[in-house]
Amino acid sequence: MRHPGRMGIFFTGAAAVAALYALSAIRLPGPEDVRGEYMRIINGECVTFRHVTDAVTAVNFDFRGFDTLGEEFILFVSVMGTLVLLRQTDAKPGAWAPDALSPGRAVGASDALRVWILAMTGPTVLFGIYTVIHGQLTPGGGFQGGVILATAPLLLYLAESFDVFRRITSHRYLEIVEAVGAGAYGVIGLLALFRGREFMANIFHLGKGGNDINLFSGGTIPVINAAVGIEVTAGFVLLLYAFLQEMLERKEAGS
Repeated sequence: MRHPGRMGIFFTGAAAVAALYALSAIRLPGPEDVRGEYMRIINGECVTFRHVTDAVTAVNFDFRGFDTLGEEFILFVSVMGTLVLLRQTDAKPGAWAPDALSPGRAVGASDALRVWILAMTGPTVLFGIYTVIHGQLTPGGGFQGGVILATAPLLLYLAESFDVFRRITSHRYLEIVEAVGAGAYGVIGLLALFRGREFMANIFHLGKGGNDINLFSGGTIPVINAAVGIEVTAGFVLLLYAFLQEMLERKEAGS
């Protein structure tokens, strides 16, 4: 099929999807019409019985923490599968040239770009940590904060080279860290069984409640949140490592 025909099919389908979306959006109830019983129960339970102020985090890591455990291991298995598929079989320690991924960058990034990225790396790490540890208080958490933290090594690659990225992201240690982060979630759930409680039940002190809720409130929620942040950070850095290495191998094979 020629290009005009393909574009015609695309725009016809896009118009149909847009029309269906508009029809569905028109009939959506406004915020004042929401009468979800589940919403009222969760909002009432969070502060009073869980000592957290972010309902989404409470749902993810407490009310339906078992489901989130499964979601975390979906990410874990996906990362491991990607590494197995892209794993280098005949790696040579000195095989990487400093800018082999981008031959056009033989002279390196500009000084302005390097200064800006290096200046932003620290704030990026701090913001990622903030997002992880404040997950039970404000929107955020281990999943979101982990992705932010994983961008810090990528910034260094953009400012320097793949060789620098490889040196600061030890592949073997990252695999261990990811496994520890994923396993810690399950171990926390098992600890409740050893205490005679149901799986994933809170067994830690809930900390201060009411208007005094802080970083140490929420019992197991902030602990699980931190474990998820560790696993997500390591997992995404491993993916970046694998994909960048794959790009390098393709360039070397084509050269």
